[in-house]
Order: sequence, then structure tokens, then C-alpha cells
Amino acid sequence: MDYFEDEQPINQAKRIVDIQLDETSIARNTAEVEHERKVAIFDLLENNSFALDGGAEGPYRLKLSIAENRLCFDIECTSSEPVTFMLSLSPFSKLIKDYFLVCESYYDAIKTAPPSRIEALDMGRRGLHDEGSHLLIDRLKGKITTDFETARRLFTLICALHWRG
Repeated sequence: MDYFEDEQPINQAKRIVDIQLDETSIARNTAEVEHERKVAIFDLLENNSFALDGGAEGPYRLKLSIAENRLCFDIECTSSEPVTFMLSLSPFSKLIKDYFLVCESYYDAIKTAPPSRIEALDMGRRGLHDEGSHLLIDRLKGKITTDFETARRLFTLICALHWRG
């Protein structure tokens, strides 16, 4: 059985063990955005809580992509046939746009702005990220159950897919 650092057993039936982003959906981004995407994938695979509601148990393999302004969750598990969910990105559009505007300002501010400005932008960035995470949890209700930290990492990956430079 696998364990986290605090020695709690990992429930393999409620975990993502592999995640892929559709390469055709990803626009090449700044080094900062690419770094956030890689960190989100790493952190997500290290610690997550993810389960299909009323469906097959994991562990799960997840592929995220965008098709026709919809977020596609292609989910595979060993106990059943693959499952695909599609979510409209429309409810996320303004939030993602605002998130990236704040992120750009934050990355620019890191170079020259005083610490108080950087801290304010970082708080705004985290607030929008939290809002997106809560929205994702809400939109997945009845399909997928996830915890807040997993939703945060998934929201980062959704932004990486949604970003068009």
C-alpha cells in the first residue's frame, strides 16, 4: 500500500495515476505558464482525490482536451469501459481571462515592483484560482467527486489548455 509523508494510506480506487493534456489543445506559453502546468501535473499525481460518481472505481487515467469550447474529460480505469464527460467552458471564460490578466501582471511585477504590489497581485491571483476551483467542483457535481486541492490543480491545467497566448 502506498503512503503520503504523514503516513496516511492512499486510496488507489479514488486517484488519478496518470494525466495527459491533449497536445493539439495546448498553445505554447511563457516559461512561467509552462512551469505552472508541469508543477500542477506533478502535484496532482503526488496527491489527489478523484472518483467517478456512481461509476467505476479507479485508479484513473485522465486525458484533458478542448473541443468546440468544451472541456473534455476522457477517463479510463481498469474496472470498466472508458468514460467521457464534456463541460462547457463558457462559465469559466471570464474567470480564466481575468486569471491570466492578473497572472501576467504578477509575472511582470516580480521583475520590478515593490513587494506590496507583488503580494496584492498574488492574493488576487490566488483568489481567482480558488474561485475557478470552486466553480469546477460545482460543475462536476453528479459526475466526478474531487477535493479542493485536486480541483485547484485541475483548474491550473484547464487554464493551460484554454490559454491561447
